[in-house]
Amino acid sequence: MMDTRTLLQSLAWLSHELGREDRQLAILGEGNTSAKVGDGTFWVKASGSQLATITDDGFSQVHLDKVLDLVARKQMSQEEVQAAWPDLMVDPQQKRPSVETFMHALCLSEGGAQWVAHTHPISCNAILCSQLGAEPFRRHLFPDGIVVCGRHPAVVPYVDPGFDLAKAVRTELRRYQDAHGASPKLLLMVSHGITALGQTAQEALNITRMADKWARTLLGTFALGGPAYLPDHEAARIDSRLDEHYRRRQLRG
Repeated sequence: MMDTRTLLQSLAWLSHELGREDRQLAILGEGNTSAKVGDGTFWVKASGSQLATITDDGFSQVHLDKVLDLVARKQMSQEEVQAAWPDLMVDPQQKRPSVETFMHALCLSEGGAQWVAHTHPISCNAILCSQLGAEPFRRHLFPDGIVVCGRHPAVVPYVDPGFDLAKAVRTELRRYQDAHGASPKLLLMVSHGITALGQTAQEALNITRMADKWARTLLGTFALGGPAYLPDHEAARIDSRLDEHYRRRQLRG
């Protein structure tokens, strides 16, 4: 279990990398990050903090099980969610957690992630906000997209951010695990953004940046006749190669 100081430093580093203006992954208060502690809690970006400039006091520590207990409810009003925050927080004096805290809790539990990065890349949203939605991401264009982002991304339709979105994410995580026998690395959210599920801060950043490259490449192919996708058998071969498994571990950090 990483000590709190080191974890927050790593979480701030990840947030700053995602918030870099030149990368166009998130601006202003967009996006959020989280990391699992190992003691039944996790740290998540506080509401209103900015990824590019966040400091240690821009994160809030939250009880994982208490958040999951709320997600198990059939529904919650906005007023009920607001009233629940003090009980969910380890220290109610900290800033209020991001509205996406429910989604982060699911990614860190049912999604099997240790680090989560949620962003709104211009490149990805140019596709996810289009008439095609997530469909162009259903197949791969180049090997590194498979190695870093996984063979198949998970997909959720547009749902109001917060409690309702978390319910949709839970449904998709369970469907994905039933279909593929593993958790996704990349979650695509139609008309919203993307979420990277990593085992390290570096992996969460890698997935986000590769998804950005994937989207930019897709957009370029549509200007030149459309995507030339890898055949499914080639994509499966890349996903199962032993040398690519080794490279995944090295890239993860």
